[in-house]
Amino acid sequence: MLLDRYREAIDELFKKVRDTQTENIIKAGELVADSVANGGCIFLSSICHSMEMDSIYRGGGPIFYKHFSYNLTVENGARVRDNSDLGYDRQGAEARYALMNSNFRPGDVLFLASVSGRTKKVVDLAYEAVKLGINVVAFTSMEYATQVEPVHPSGKKLYEIATLTIDNCAPAAEAMLDVEGIEAKFGAASGIASDYIMWSITSVAVEKLLEKGITPGILKSANFPGGNDYNKTVIEPNYEKYGW
Repeated sequence: MLLDRYREAIDELFKKVRDTQTENIIKAGELVADSVANGGCIFLSSICHSMEMDSIYRGGGPIFYKHFSYNLTVENGARVRDNSDLGYDRQGAEARYALMNSNFRPGDVLFLASVSGRTKKVVDLAYEAVKLGINVVAFTSMEYATQVEPVHPSGKKLYEIATLTIDNCAPAAEAMLDVEGIEAKFGAASGIASDYIMWSITSVAVEKLLEKGITPGILKSANFPGGNDYNKTVIEPNYEKYGW
């Protein structure tokens, strides 16, 4: 059955993550804990088709994860013209503007991802964040990233820029299984692997904070009796005051 093959592939994927990425997962968790303990903030940007939302403001998760995204909308109905001769420095301009007009400080941690390692908007954001002293933790597929050419003007891919890179162990081109009768492979690996990695990092960060004498705010489910009141009266005020 395809179901059985898929489950076996996921078991193998998780095992590969454990066998090869545990050291970097621990480093990432320590980075988060150190930043939080020193008054820093932790931002999750786009991680493999919004996997970051599984970690932000939900029961069982820490309050200190905050979402970061940006989008510049320009209304311009004029005909298309070549303005390359004007010498505009466009490299990273949008990402730089977003970061400098957001609540970032050096020492903060920004999580982001590109499975191929070359998504220009993601690489732009990492490139500009590192220049501002922000610790960038990147999720990528090293098998994929090492088989494609960079598209960023710097000539670099995500793993060559980030403070710390974690391999989500997805295969090149993402999918895991050949299925008879279907040309494309089936079963994306990066999303489920990244969610597994993110919660693994979180477990390290929570443990390290407790070792530092800091009790991080862990949210209760808002739909369980008393959960929303607890979050609003205990967890949120504590976060606003201390950052955890």
